[in-house]
Amino acid sequence: MLILGIETSCDETAASVVKDGVDILSSVISSSVRQHRRFGGVIPEIATRHHVENIDRVIERSLRDAGVTMRDINAVAVTQGPGLVGALVTGISCAKAIACGLGIGFIAVDHLKAHVYSAAMREDAPQFPFIGLVISGGHTRLSLVEDFDRFTTLGDTLDDAIGEAYDKVAKIMGMGYPGGPIIDNLAKKGNPKAVKFTCRPVNNSLDFSFSGIKTGVLYYVTSQGAKFNARDVAASFQEEALKVIVKSSLRAMKEHNIDTLVIGGGVSANSRFREMIRESFSLEKFKAYFPPLALCSDNAAMVAGLAYRMYKKGITSSLDVSVAV
Repeated sequence: MLILGIETSCDETAASVVKDGVDILSSVISSSVRQHRRFGGVIPEIATRHHVENIDRVIERSLRDAGVTMRDINAVAVTQGPGLVGALVTGISCAKAIACGLGIGFIAVDHLKAHVYSAAMREDAPQFPFIGLVISGGHTRLSLVEDFDRFTTLGDTLDDAIGEAYDKVAKIMGMGYPGGPIIDNLAKKGNPKAVKFTCRPVNNSLDFSFSGIKTGVLYYVTSQGAKFNARDVAASFQEEALKVIVKSSLRAMKEHNIDTLVIGGGVSANSRFREMIRESFSLEKFKAYFPPLALCSDNAAMVAGLAYRMYKKGITSSLDVSVAV
Protein backbone atom coordinates (compact mmCIF):
# COMPACT_ATOMS: atom_id res chain seq x y z
CA MET A 1 0.00 0.00 0.00
CA LEU A 2 1.41 3.37 -1.06
CA ILE A 3 0.68 6.52 0.93
CA LEU A 4 1.72 10.03 -0.09
CA GLY A 5 2.61 12.08 2.97
CA ILE A 6 2.67 15.89 3.10
CA GLU A 7 4.25 17.93 5.91
CA THR A 8 3.98 21.74 6.19
CA SER A 9 3.73 22.43 9.92
CA CYS A 10 6.60 24.93 10.14
CA ASP A 11 9.41 25.91 7.77
CA GLU A 12 9.94 22.66 5.85
CA THR A 13 7.84 21.79 2.81
CA ALA A 14 8.04 18.00 2.62
CA ALA A 15 6.51 15.11 0.70
CA SER A 16 7.19 11.38 0.84
CA VAL A 17 5.91 8.13 -0.59
CA VAL A 18 5.93 5.26 1.91
CA LYS A 19 5.06 1.64 1.25
CA ASP A 20 3.31 -0.40 3.94
CA GLY A 21 4.18 2.06 6.70
CA VAL A 22 7.95 1.45 6.85
CA ASP A 23 9.48 1.34 3.37
CA ILE A 24 10.43 4.92 2.44
CA LEU A 25 10.45 5.13 -1.36
CA SER A 26 11.12 8.87 -1.38
CA SER A 27 11.53 11.77 1.04
CA VAL A 28 11.85 15.29 -0.33
CA ILE A 29 12.28 18.38 1.88
CA SER A 30 12.50 22.02 0.84
CA SER A 31 13.46 24.22 3.79
CA SER A 32 13.08 27.97 4.14
CA VAL A 33 15.55 28.12 7.04
CA ARG A 34 17.94 30.44 5.18
CA GLN A 35 15.20 33.03 4.84
CA HIS A 36 14.53 32.94 8.59
CA ARG A 37 18.17 32.98 9.69
CA ARG A 38 18.59 36.77 9.75
CA PHE A 39 15.56 37.04 12.05
CA GLY A 40 16.85 34.44 14.50
CA GLY A 41 13.64 32.39 14.27
CA VAL A 42 10.79 31.32 12.01
CA ILE A 43 8.63 34.09 10.51
CA PRO A 44 5.17 32.55 9.83
CA GLU A 45 4.44 34.68 6.73
CA ILE A 46 7.75 33.72 5.11
CA ALA A 47 7.22 30.03 5.91
CA THR A 48 3.69 30.04 4.45
CA ARG A 49 4.82 31.76 1.26
CA HIS A 50 7.56 29.17 0.85
CA HIS A 51 5.01 26.34 1.17
CA VAL A 52 2.66 27.89 -1.39
CA GLU A 53 5.48 28.41 -3.88
CA ASN A 54 7.10 24.99 -3.48
CA ILE A 55 4.53 22.36 -2.49
CA ASP A 56 3.63 21.28 -6.05
CA ARG A 57 7.28 20.88 -7.00
CA VAL A 58 8.10 18.93 -3.83
CA ILE A 59 5.20 16.51 -4.35
CA GLU A 60 6.11 15.96 -8.00
CA ARG A 61 9.73 15.26 -7.02
CA SER A 62 8.68 12.77 -4.35
CA LEU A 63 6.57 10.83 -6.84
CA ARG A 64 9.37 10.85 -9.39
CA ASP A 65 11.97 9.69 -6.85
CA ALA A 66 9.65 6.87 -5.77
CA GLY A 67 9.12 5.79 -9.38
CA VAL A 68 5.33 6.06 -9.16
CA THR A 69 2.56 8.29 -10.47
CA MET A 70 -0.28 9.91 -8.60
CA ARG A 71 -2.57 7.14 -9.87
CA ASP A 72 -0.52 4.57 -7.94
CA ILE A 73 -1.18 6.28 -4.60
CA ASN A 74 -3.75 4.56 -2.34
CA ALA A 75 -4.20 7.38 0.17
CA VAL A 76 -2.86 10.83 0.99
CA ALA A 77 -1.82 11.91 4.49
CA VAL A 78 -1.08 15.37 5.83
CA THR A 79 -0.03 17.03 9.06
CA GLN A 80 -3.09 18.56 10.74
CA GLY A 81 -1.19 20.20 13.60
CA PRO A 82 0.19 21.47 15.81
CA GLY A 83 2.03 24.10 13.83
CA LEU A 84 1.72 27.47 12.11
CA VAL A 85 -1.82 28.12 10.88
CA GLY A 86 -0.96 29.41 7.42
CA ALA A 87 1.60 26.69 6.86
CA LEU A 88 -0.81 23.93 7.91
CA VAL A 89 -3.62 25.32 5.74
CA THR A 90 -1.37 25.09 2.68
CA GLY A 91 -0.62 21.41 3.21
CA ILE A 92 -4.16 20.42 4.19
CA SER A 93 -5.71 22.23 1.22
CA CYS A 94 -3.33 20.50 -1.17
CA ALA A 95 -3.91 17.05 0.37
CA LYS A 96 -7.70 17.50 0.27
CA ALA A 97 -7.54 18.45 -3.40
CA ILE A 98 -5.52 15.32 -4.21
CA ALA A 99 -7.82 13.02 -2.21
CA CYS A 100 -10.96 14.54 -3.71
CA GLY A 101 -9.63 14.58 -7.26
CA LEU A 102 -8.45 10.96 -7.19
CA GLY A 103 -11.18 9.59 -4.93
CA ILE A 104 -8.67 8.10 -2.50
CA GLY A 105 -8.41 7.98 1.30
CA PHE A 106 -7.51 11.10 3.29
CA ILE A 107 -5.80 10.94 6.70
CA ALA A 108 -5.03 13.96 8.89
CA VAL A 109 -2.08 13.20 11.18
CA ASP A 110 -0.95 14.64 14.51
CA HIS A 111 2.54 16.07 14.12
CA LEU A 112 3.82 14.95 17.53
CA LYS A 113 2.54 11.40 17.14
CA ALA A 114 4.26 11.26 13.77
CA HIS A 115 7.55 12.26 15.38
CA VAL A 116 7.23 9.35 17.79
CA TYR A 117 6.39 7.03 14.89
CA SER A 118 9.58 8.12 13.08
CA ALA A 119 11.61 6.06 15.58
CA ALA A 120 9.37 3.03 14.98
CA MET A 121 9.79 2.85 11.19
CA ARG A 122 11.88 -0.30 11.43
CA GLU A 123 11.48 -4.07 11.34
CA ASP A 124 12.13 -4.43 15.08
CA ALA A 125 9.54 -1.81 16.04
CA PRO A 126 8.94 -1.18 19.77
CA GLN A 127 6.10 -3.05 21.45
CA PHE A 128 3.23 -1.28 23.18
CA PRO A 129 2.98 0.20 25.70
CA PHE A 130 5.97 2.52 25.74
CA ILE A 131 6.85 6.06 26.78
CA GLY A 132 7.02 8.52 23.89
CA LEU A 133 9.25 11.59 24.07
CA VAL A 134 9.11 14.46 21.57
CA ILE A 135 11.92 17.03 21.83
CA SER A 136 11.87 19.68 19.15
CA GLY A 137 11.85 23.39 18.45
CA GLY A 138 8.23 23.72 19.46
CA HIS A 139 7.62 20.86 21.88
CA THR A 140 8.95 18.91 24.83
CA ARG A 141 6.40 16.24 25.71
CA LEU A 142 6.27 12.87 27.46
CA SER A 143 3.39 10.53 26.65
CA LEU A 144 2.16 7.07 27.57
CA VAL A 145 1.67 5.34 24.21
CA GLU A 146 -0.63 2.32 24.17
CA ASP A 147 -1.14 2.38 20.40
CA PHE A 148 -0.36 4.90 17.67
CA ASP A 149 -3.81 6.42 18.13
CA ARG A 150 -3.78 6.15 21.95
CA PHE A 151 -1.49 8.77 23.51
CA THR A 152 -1.86 10.09 27.06
CA THR A 153 0.20 13.18 27.86
CA LEU A 154 2.26 12.79 31.05
CA GLY A 155 4.34 15.95 30.91
CA ASP A 156 4.64 18.99 28.66
CA THR A 157 6.61 22.20 28.38
CA LEU A 158 4.95 25.14 30.13
CA ASP A 159 6.97 27.80 28.28
CA ASP A 160 9.94 27.41 25.94
CA ALA A 161 10.47 24.04 24.30
CA ILE A 162 13.97 22.59 24.49
CA GLY A 163 14.72 23.37 20.83
CA GLU A 164 13.51 26.93 21.27
CA ALA A 165 15.79 27.30 24.29
CA TYR A 166 18.74 26.14 22.15
CA ASP A 167 17.89 28.76 19.52
CA LYS A 168 17.61 31.54 22.09
CA VAL A 169 20.84 30.61 23.87
CA ALA A 170 22.69 30.62 20.55
CA LYS A 171 21.18 34.03 19.78
CA ILE A 172 22.20 35.39 23.19
CA MET A 173 25.79 34.38 22.45
CA GLY A 174 25.61 35.80 18.91
CA MET A 175 26.15 32.40 17.33
CA GLY A 176 23.39 32.35 14.69
CA TYR A 177 20.34 30.23 13.85
CA PRO A 178 19.26 27.46 14.14
CA GLY A 179 20.88 27.02 17.52
CA GLY A 180 20.68 23.26 18.03
CA PRO A 181 23.61 22.12 15.87
CA ILE A 182 25.64 25.19 16.89
CA ILE A 183 25.31 24.52 20.63
CA ASP A 184 25.87 20.78 20.16
CA ASN A 185 29.16 21.37 18.32
CA LEU A 186 30.38 24.09 20.70
CA ALA A 187 29.59 21.95 23.74
CA LYS A 188 31.86 19.14 22.54
CA LYS A 189 34.84 21.41 23.20
CA GLY A 190 33.58 22.99 26.42
CA ASN A 191 33.50 22.17 30.12
CA PRO A 192 29.94 21.27 31.25
CA LYS A 193 30.83 22.14 34.85
CA ALA A 194 32.30 25.56 34.11
CA VAL A 195 29.10 27.54 34.74
CA LYS A 196 26.35 26.67 37.23
CA PHE A 197 22.96 26.81 35.50
CA THR A 198 19.78 25.34 36.97
CA CYS A 199 16.92 23.48 35.29
CA ARG A 200 14.33 21.49 37.24
CA PRO A 201 10.95 19.79 36.65
CA VAL A 202 7.96 22.01 37.41
CA ASN A 203 6.53 21.44 40.91
CA ASN A 204 8.07 17.95 41.04
CA SER A 205 5.89 16.91 38.07
CA LEU A 206 6.80 15.61 34.62
CA ASP A 207 6.26 19.07 33.12
CA PHE A 208 9.19 21.06 31.76
CA SER A 209 10.30 24.69 31.86
CA PHE A 210 13.34 26.01 30.02
CA SER A 211 12.71 29.74 30.27
CA GLY A 212 14.60 29.93 33.58
CA ILE A 213 17.82 28.39 32.33
CA LYS A 214 17.61 30.51 29.17
CA THR A 215 17.35 33.63 31.35
CA GLY A 216 20.24 32.36 33.46
CA VAL A 217 22.39 32.19 30.33
CA LEU A 218 21.33 35.73 29.39
CA TYR A 219 22.30 37.12 32.81
CA TYR A 220 25.61 35.29 32.83
CA VAL A 221 26.63 36.33 29.31
CA THR A 222 25.58 39.93 29.99
CA SER A 223 27.60 40.03 33.22
CA GLN A 224 30.71 38.66 31.50
CA GLY A 225 30.63 40.96 28.51
CA ALA A 226 33.10 39.89 25.84
CA LYS A 227 34.94 37.65 28.34
CA PHE A 228 32.53 34.72 28.36
CA ASN A 229 33.70 31.38 26.97
CA ALA A 230 31.08 30.29 24.41
CA ARG A 231 32.16 26.66 24.53
CA ASP A 232 31.83 26.44 28.31
CA VAL A 233 28.49 28.25 28.31
CA ALA A 234 27.15 25.93 25.59
CA ALA A 235 28.36 22.81 27.40
CA SER A 236 27.05 23.94 30.80
CA PHE A 237 23.64 24.94 29.40
CA GLN A 238 23.27 21.77 27.37
CA GLU A 239 24.27 19.40 30.16
CA GLU A 240 21.77 20.86 32.62
CA ALA A 241 18.89 21.19 30.14
CA LEU A 242 19.26 17.67 28.77
CA LYS A 243 19.75 16.17 32.22
CA VAL A 244 16.23 17.14 33.28
CA ILE A 245 14.76 15.50 30.16
CA VAL A 246 16.66 12.26 30.79
CA LYS A 247 15.67 12.17 34.47
CA SER A 248 12.00 12.89 33.74
CA SER A 249 11.93 10.21 31.04
CA LEU A 250 13.36 7.65 33.46
CA ARG A 251 10.87 8.71 36.11
CA ALA A 252 7.94 8.30 33.70
CA MET A 253 9.13 4.82 32.74
CA LYS A 254 9.50 3.71 36.36
CA GLU A 255 6.14 5.16 37.44
CA HIS A 256 4.35 3.27 34.66
CA ASN A 257 6.51 0.13 34.88
CA ILE A 258 7.60 0.46 31.25
CA ASP A 259 11.08 -0.38 29.95
CA THR A 260 10.98 1.31 26.53
CA LEU A 261 11.41 4.95 25.48
CA VAL A 262 10.70 6.03 21.90
CA ILE A 263 12.13 9.43 20.97
CA GLY A 264 11.41 11.83 18.11
CA GLY A 265 11.90 15.46 17.11
CA GLY A 266 14.80 17.60 15.98
CA VAL A 267 16.65 17.57 19.31
CA SER A 268 16.75 13.76 19.21
CA ALA A 269 19.65 14.25 16.78
CA ASN A 270 21.73 15.89 19.53
CA SER A 271 24.90 13.86 20.07
CA ARG A 272 25.19 14.53 23.81
CA PHE A 273 21.57 13.60 24.43
CA ARG A 274 22.07 10.26 22.72
CA GLU A 275 25.15 9.64 24.87
CA MET A 276 23.26 10.49 28.06
CA ILE A 277 20.40 8.14 27.17
CA ARG A 278 22.80 5.30 26.39
CA GLU A 279 24.70 5.84 29.65
CA SER A 280 21.57 6.03 31.82
CA PHE A 281 19.72 3.19 30.12
CA SER A 282 22.65 0.78 30.28
CA LEU A 283 22.47 1.00 34.07
CA GLU A 284 18.69 0.46 34.15
CA LYS A 285 18.55 -2.14 31.34
CA PHE A 286 15.98 0.01 29.56
CA LYS A 287 15.53 0.23 25.78
CA ALA A 288 15.60 3.45 23.74
CA TYR A 289 14.53 3.90 20.13
CA PHE A 290 15.87 6.88 18.17
CA PRO A 291 14.90 7.81 14.61
CA PRO A 292 17.65 7.86 11.98
CA LEU A 293 19.12 11.34 11.65
CA ALA A 294 17.25 11.93 8.38
CA LEU A 295 13.93 11.53 10.23
CA CYS A 296 14.70 13.63 13.31
CA SER A 297 13.66 16.97 11.82
CA ASP A 298 10.25 17.60 10.22
CA ASN A 299 9.64 15.23 7.32
CA ALA A 300 6.74 13.67 5.45
CA ALA A 301 7.87 10.04 5.71
CA MET A 302 6.78 9.91 9.35
CA VAL A 303 3.40 11.38 8.37
CA ALA A 304 2.82 8.78 5.67
CA GLY A 305 4.10 5.97 7.89
CA LEU A 306 1.78 6.77 10.77
CA ALA A 307 -1.13 7.29 8.36
CA TYR A 308 -0.67 3.71 7.13
CA ARG A 309 -1.15 2.39 10.68
CA MET A 310 -4.26 4.53 11.07
CA TYR A 311 -5.67 3.54 7.67
CA LYS A 312 -5.23 -0.17 8.40
CA LYS A 313 -7.33 0.34 11.55
CA GLY A 314 -10.06 2.03 9.52
CA ILE A 315 -9.20 5.53 10.73
CA THR A 316 -9.62 8.18 8.04
CA SER A 317 -10.54 11.86 8.05
CA SER A 318 -13.36 13.90 6.60
CA LEU A 319 -12.56 16.40 3.87
CA ASP A 320 -14.02 19.16 6.03
CA VAL A 321 -11.32 18.72 8.70
CA SER A 322 -9.52 21.91 9.71
CA VAL A 323 -6.09 22.66 11.15
CA ALA A 324 -5.36 21.85 14.80
CA VAL A 325 -2.83 24.32 16.15
